[in-house]
This record gives sequence, structure tokens and C-alpha cells, in this order.
Amino acid sequence: MAAISVLIANAKGGCGKTTLATNLASAFANAGLKTALAEGDRQRSSLQWLKRRPDDVAQIEGLDWRDGPGKVPKKVQRLVIDAPAGVTSKRMHALLECADLVVMPVLPSVFDEVATRRFLKKVDDLKPVRKGLKPVAIVANRVRPNTRAAKELHVFLQALGHDVATRFTERAIYPDVARQGLGIFDLAPSRRKGAVDDWLPLVRLIEDRA
Repeated sequence: MAAISVLIANAKGGCGKTTLATNLASAFANAGLKTALAEGDRQRSSLQWLKRRPDDVAQIEGLDWRDGPGKVPKKVQRLVIDAPAGVTSKRMHALLECADLVVMPVLPSVFDEVATRRFLKKVDDLKPVRKGLKPVAIVANRVRPNTRAAKELHVFLQALGHDVATRFTERAIYPDVARQGLGIFDLAPSRRKGAVDDWLPLVRLIEDRA
């Protein structure tokens, strides 16, 4: 199976990049794939999550990429990169070069919409993205169904010109499992019921790249 690297990125902090990165890494690891999680953010949230991760769950290798991309261990099949906020730094451009595709979480907020529009404009100007070699997938994050904010976010995302891979419903389970160094894919089926369905379209999209 071909190796795939996924960059989780957005210009704005607090949009859920680390939640997305850690749970995606958990999904790959629990599927039996040798998985690494690269930390590109100075806050070290992903590395802190890995430190809390129990020994008796699917293992994920941590990589410290805060100063830029480093060497990827041999036999890694899935690499998830938790990027810093922004897109203008050389470090961010270097991370983009390492990725096979970019996944961008967006919150139902007018502030996030402005930041997302600016971010996408800069990302779309990059040659690999412009030529379709590095697709960009949008994830609507922390959505409360049937609310005005959710409807406004839907309209905004439809106009971006990129695929909306999936929509994650806001759930208390995410911060609960994060404190334990876990993702929802580490849980028993009865505990993760409903939440996993939100992830399947994104996982399938990534696996299609393989």
C-alpha cells in the first residue's frame, strides 16, 4: 500500500487542527497502518497528546517538525502533519511540499470564514495545488445541525470551489478522549457510535489517494 501524507492546516488557530490530526492518526493506526504524527506547531499539542497515549492502544510515532520537515521513519504508511497557523512562512511551505493532500477544518464563524478565504487564496496559488496534484479537502468542524450558523457555513463552503469532505458534529466526546491521549477510533464501538460516521468520508477520500 502506498504511503500517504496528510497536512492539517488553516490560517487561523483554534479551528480544531489538532483534534482532526490526532483522531485521523488514531483512525489509521487502528486500521493496522504504521502511522506517524508530525508536530509542526510551536504549541506542541499533538506531541503532548502522544505523551498521554496509553501503551495498550494502537501505537503512533511522534515526530518533532516544529523547525521544519524532518526524516520520515521507514515503513511509515500514513503520516499526519499538524501544521502551525498561517501559510506565509517558509516552514509552512516546506510542510506543504511534504503533503499529498491538504485537509482544512473550518468552524461556523464569520471570523473563520474570512481567514479561510485568505488561506485558500494563497494555497491555490501554489503550483502543486493549482495543477491538482495536491487536492484540498474542506472539513466543516464543530457543527450543530439545524442551526442558523450551520446553514450559513454550508452556503459559504459551497462557494469555495473545493470539495467539502465531511462535517463533524460538535460532540463532548472529543475533549474527553483527548485528555487520555486517545482518539474516537481507540474506543469500543458502543462509545464511539455516531461519531465515526462523520469520519468515514474523509478517511475514504484519503485512502483513494493511495
